[in-house]
Amino acid sequence: MALLAYALDLGTKQWALSALADGDVPVLGDWFTLHLTFNPGAAFSTGTDFTIVFTCLAMVAVVVVLWLSRRLASTGWALALGILLGGVGGNLTDRIVRPPEPFHGHVVDFLMLPSWPVFNVADVCINVAAGLIILQTFRGIALDGTRESDAEPDPQPGSRA
Repeated sequence: MALLAYALDLGTKQWALSALADGDVPVLGDWFTLHLTFNPGAAFSTGTDFTIVFTCLAMVAVVVVLWLSRRLASTGWALALGILLGGVGGNLTDRIVRPPEPFHGHVVDFLMLPSWPVFNVADVCINVAAGLIILQTFRGIALDGTRESDAEPDPQPGSRA
């Protein structure tokens, strides 16, 4: 799943770089437009002076997801962490290899909705993964596939177990 999300993100960014170099492409009127931009910061272009911080945070996120994946035995968690790894990896690649310089690169964004920051497939992946992680947590499913309800209840004080 991680490789699929990563490849889809990088492929759409390469397409956007060539197809949108001459300007915007309206898809659904003013509601959805393809608009090429380069973002040094986070959502809504916040933290544009802290590109290296976002790069470091993304590297930590990749390591944490890979470390957590050693314990995976749940399809839902595997899907969520795979999509998360692909999305974080896609934006991390931009920050490492794109101009203006290594580890300070700007992320390629090209999907634009009204009153919303321009985003990319990696951003979609990260948000979908967040939703799946929240869902798995609310369902009480651990990384190893066990459920909170599967745990044996504590015996009553004074009773024999």
